[in-house]
Parts: sequence; C-alpha cells; structure tokens
Amino acid sequence: MNYVDKGSNDENIILSVHGIFGGYDQGYDAYKDFRDSSDSNNNNNNNNNNNYRIIAPSRFGYLGSDIMGNGTPKEQAKAYIELLNNLKIDKVFVLATSAGGSPAIRFALDYPERVKGLILYCSAMPFYEKPKKIIKYAGPPPFICNNFLMFLMKPLFKLIMGMEPSTIYSILPINDRKNGVIIDASITNLDMAKNYDEYAVEKLKVPTIVFQAKDDKLINYIDTEKSIKRFPNCTFISFENGGHLMTGHEEEIRKEVSKFVSTYH
Repeated sequence: MNYVDKGSNDENIILSVHGIFGGYDQGYDAYKDFRDSSDSNNNNNNNNNNNYRIIAPSRFGYLGSDIMGNGTPKEQAKAYIELLNNLKIDKVFVLATSAGGSPAIRFALDYPERVKGLILYCSAMPFYEKPKKIIKYAGPPPFICNNFLMFLMKPLFKLIMGMEPSTIYSILPINDRKNGVIIDASITNLDMAKNYDEYAVEKLKVPTIVFQAKDDKLINYIDTEKSIKRFPNCTFISFENGGHLMTGHEEEIRKEVSKFVSTYH
C-alpha cells in the first residue's frame, strides 16, 4: 500500500480515504491545509484542535497499491487496520470523500474502537431504505479510463460532474488509477446497496459529521438528507452551492472539522 504520512500531532490523526480517480496524492492534497492550519487568534501552530497528522493511502488499485482479495470495502477496511498497526497508531479520525465513503463507513462499523470520529465529505451514503433494484456497474466504463480519452472529455466535466475542466490535472495519470476505478464501479459503489443489512449505521458507535452541497451532481443531496437520519450521533453541514468539491467553502469546512475534532479528540 502506498501512502503519505505527514504531520507530527499524534493526538489528532486523520486517515484520509479518497474517492474515485484518486490516490495518495489526492488523499493528502485535498486536506493538507488542515495539517498546518492555525486559528487567526492563536499563534500556537501546535494547537491540538487545528494541527493534524494526515495519513493518506492509495486505496486498492490506485497509484501503486495492490488489491487484497476481491477489493471489497470490508477488505479495504482490514487493510487500513494493517496500515495503522504497522504505523503503531491506535485511533484516528476517518475522513472520506465520495466513493471513499463505503470503505470508511465499513471501517467505522467494523472497528469502532479505532475511530474517534467519522467525517464524510460529499460522500457516498448508506441507503435510507433497502433498494429494490441494484445496478451492476456504477462508474465510468473502463474504456475511457486512459489519459488521452479523459483529456478529450474534460470540456464536459462542468456539465456532467459540475467540476471545472482543470480538474483533469488532479486525476492524471489516469492509467495508473484504472484498476481502482474499476473496483470502485463494480464493487465499492455497489456494496451499501448489495449488503444493505450489513450497513446498520443506526448502531454506529462513533460520532459523525457530514458535509454536502445542494448542487452536488454526483451525490444526491435529497438522499443524503434522508440517510443522515439513520445515524445516531450526526452533525450535518450543508451548502447552497459549491458542487461535488464544495468549492468556496474550504474555510467553513476547516472550522467545522476543527470544532468536531476538539469535541471528540
């Protein structure tokens, strides 16, 4: 497993679980500002509420990480335990983005003793009721998972995903992420539907905070509103705009994460 490990605050460690077309690079870059952030009214950069150690692994099939078993969310969660054990880390805050939501929620359900809190950032969410139909594939088809075709498609990013065409540069090289994309589309993204009864988040033993924009084109906001009612200890922060990346709300998110970590660290 390839991963980034940066920051020295062992009190507040964030395990960053990236989304589709991600990797250790995205898992770290998206939240690196958390690592060195400090309150404007506090000059102490070691303030426990505002300074974090970030552990950002590539999930199965992404940027140098192998695949264990079939690559299911349960197996991904087990791999995170092996990583934390190897790093001699006891407990973490788990922060998941988009397709990373399924393995992060699975991790919190299977290993609550290792989780201080669950942070879901425009994340896949458990269904609010058992789905009657389950699709067979939920993601981009394998044939477009190459650098050339995706680069040609970048003008459509805004229309399809609500993202700027420049997003392409954060997901290159796509060829090195293809196996992970296929696993997400064929396994990870379907797991909470296929195994609905195994995602009993009503019994979740860790606090949760959920962020989402109402104009997110990839995660349905109405479904998220319904899903969060299943969580026993959940804070929901919504934004009118910002899309799937919640662009423009970085400072608000940082402050809410700081507050969440301060409460549960």
